[in-house]
Amino acid sequence: MVKLRLSGLNAVQRQSLVISLSAFFTGLLLIALISVLVLITARGGAYFWPKPIYSVALTPISPPALATDQVLPKEVASKEAAPKETTPQVETLLANVFDDEAKSEIRLKYADALNPYGAQLLVERERIKRIDLAKNSAEIKLNDGRQVMAVPENVVTPEGANIPLAKLPQIMDSVALISAEITKLNKQFLAPIHESLSRFDNRDVAADAPAREKLVAQFNEYQQRVRSLETQRDQYKLAVSFADGQPFSIPIFTIQSVDFVSRLTGFEKWQVAIGEVFVFLTESPKQANTSGGVFPALFGTVLMVFMMTIIVTPFGVMAAIYLSEYAPNTALTTIIRVSVSNMAGVPSIVYGVFGLGFFVYTLGGSIDSLFFSDTLPAPTMGSPGLFWAALTMAILTLPVVIVATEEGLRRVPEGLKAGSYALGATKIETIVRTILPIASPGIMTGVILAIARAAGEVAPLMLVGAVKFAPALPIDGEFPFLHLDRQFMHLGVLIYDSAFHSQTDAKSASMMFAACLLLLVVVFVLNILAVLLRTRLRKRYLKG
Repeated sequence: MVKLRLSGLNAVQRQSLVISLSAFFTGLLLIALISVLVLITARGGAYFWPKPIYSVALTPISPPALATDQVLPKEVASKEAAPKETTPQVETLLANVFDDEAKSEIRLKYADALNPYGAQLLVERERIKRIDLAKNSAEIKLNDGRQVMAVPENVVTPEGANIPLAKLPQIMDSVALISAEITKLNKQFLAPIHESLSRFDNRDVAADAPAREKLVAQFNEYQQRVRSLETQRDQYKLAVSFADGQPFSIPIFTIQSVDFVSRLTGFEKWQVAIGEVFVFLTESPKQANTSGGVFPALFGTVLMVFMMTIIVTPFGVMAAIYLSEYAPNTALTTIIRVSVSNMAGVPSIVYGVFGLGFFVYTLGGSIDSLFFSDTLPAPTMGSPGLFWAALTMAILTLPVVIVATEEGLRRVPEGLKAGSYALGATKIETIVRTILPIASPGIMTGVILAIARAAGEVAPLMLVGAVKFAPALPIDGEFPFLHLDRQFMHLGVLIYDSAFHSQTDAKSASMMFAACLLLLVVVFVLNILAVLLRTRLRKRYLKG
């Protein structure tokens, strides 16, 4: 029927129909992409936007009623008449309200004396007597990623005095100075002395040796100063109370910020949100990747993609040059080209298994036997790390670079090659000075596709070096500065791990979407940089 109907149309009508169908499906694709971006942006932005705190009054759960003619044993009747346990057993509580448009139940994240750092509660709408905006309540964020929703009362000093809440910023600055002094003593004095004592232990230096006794005396002196400062610091506390009037105290040095989110203006909310974005980009994940920032994952993702690009580009270009300029046009060359194209469709987990088995266990184990035998059986290069992850991703994206580069090489006019040879240039000179510059936009196309795929892969990286938490960055101030053997964090792995924690926690889900949005931004920025470079090369070498 379709063929008959199309055959009855003239050329203009057929062309118009094709254009209309193309526009229709393109519009559907754009709508789908925009919907995904809007969803991720809206859910991810919720992680940074301050949420108001409410005072929620709940009615207690009534015990089940018994029929008047029902006769039960005493112990059974007592068991049946006992009220069901509920959490929390309070009349009022401070909470963030989620799913407030639900028909029968409302989900709350509440805080009380039993759960000062928050807990989840699903209550029936009939139990809620009142929901009021708690303007005197604050969201108190701690340095370890936890939060306390409470009403700040006053500041308690080491002398036991109660200072008004208005002095809290100055007190926090004073406590920060004490904490900085403690950190300075630990890094500049205690840590070096401890290392020196460890060296004495390795050389079996006697305990009564003068040099050792001098170090021990210095260590005890500095340790006593640290303990004195810690005692002084710990006595500065913020006194708060919950909705039921129960008091609670929080050490000042553990507090990151205190925000009265229920009385913020629109401008102040934007200020808080921008501060949260800064924290998100500069701090490490906390509380099992459910709060804090994603800096180690962002750093690891960019570094791994950068190393992968450095590895895959020369190998992909050289392979494409061989297939295009040197390999004879035989059945074997055709099979190689088909194999390279098919490699792009191999599942990524297969590359991860190959990288784990060949790069990590075989190649890395051999390197350990040759160069790090003194540290065995503890592996150095024979364990998953940054270099093996970059190498595995280079193998995964190699077919894309080869195909795109070979396509760019085919577009070089034969006349330019012939002119180069006519002027006396050798084949290698023609390739380097004529063919590669003109084919560079095609090479950059392959690099762009490789970056886009490598940045979003998760499964192979989990096998060859990416972890959900790494104690140290691959780059630091210790020689050799770039530690290729270290495991690293990756945004894709962080998103995967956050998905398991977000099934019951709305804030964890928001962090997952925020990390997704950041990953999209990273891929977009890397691609934009590559596109700009490709455009510059195209203008330089393809002016005509």
